[in-house]
Amino acid sequence: MYATERQQLIEHLVTAEGRVAVVDLARRFGVTTETVRRDLDQLESTGVVRRVHGGAVPRTRASTAEPSLAERSAQSSEAKLAIARRALDAVPADFDGSVYLDAGTTTAAIAHLLAQRPAGLRALEVVTHSMTVAHLLAGAPGLSLTAIGGRVRGLTAAAVGAQTVDTISRLRPDIAFVGTNGLSAGFGLSTPDPDEAAVKRAIIGAARRTFVVADAAKHDAELLVSFAALGQVDVLVSDVAPEGALADALDEADAEVWVA
Repeated sequence: MYATERQQLIEHLVTAEGRVAVVDLARRFGVTTETVRRDLDQLESTGVVRRVHGGAVPRTRASTAEPSLAERSAQSSEAKLAIARRALDAVPADFDGSVYLDAGTTTAAIAHLLAQRPAGLRALEVVTHSMTVAHLLAGAPGLSLTAIGGRVRGLTAAAVGAQTVDTISRLRPDIAFVGTNGLSAGFGLSTPDPDEAAVKRAIIGAARRTFVVADAAKHDAELLVSFAALGQVDVLVSDVAPEGALADALDEADAEVWVA
């Protein structure tokens, strides 16, 4: 395969997946990691991608860039489902407590699996401000669902605003599954929208344990608003183990890492 053909395929992968890793590309194309790095350097010089630790992301990924719910649902869907399955190891059949589900496509995957829980298990209390999650769980057997209201953002189908934040701050869920648009050593967890950040901050402040669910495309990304430090994360559930500075920072923060 010629370099130009390989670079075109890499460009398509970056667009489809949101992030590519050097090691994965080398294995996929049967070339050395040095060759892949040269390809990424070339693509970065033409403005197609932006290099990040261990790989690359689309050049258009600015600090305020926020894909729609439909666009995000189509990205890394298999990885998100795998993450959801691994995350639910925290909610075994005999779990007797409450769960908060953040808005997002990975938490929606968790909701999809919860809706399929066998009948006869202990009743599970679930709280969410996500219209998508609430729709998935409404009427599911063995679940008691509380939906928190507020002003709904069309882009994420999530309630936001002072009313939402105040209601969440009065809760104490046993476990919160929280999504993030970015996860980095220096900036912690981040998202493009200040209102979404305020809600996520309230969820993490309320929960007894916080599980961050994020696919590898979020690793090393930094969006406009930071809503939590890595030290506030109890467990990161991802499809790929973090590397480099992010891995070191999570270890220093004493955050567990579960790989799907």
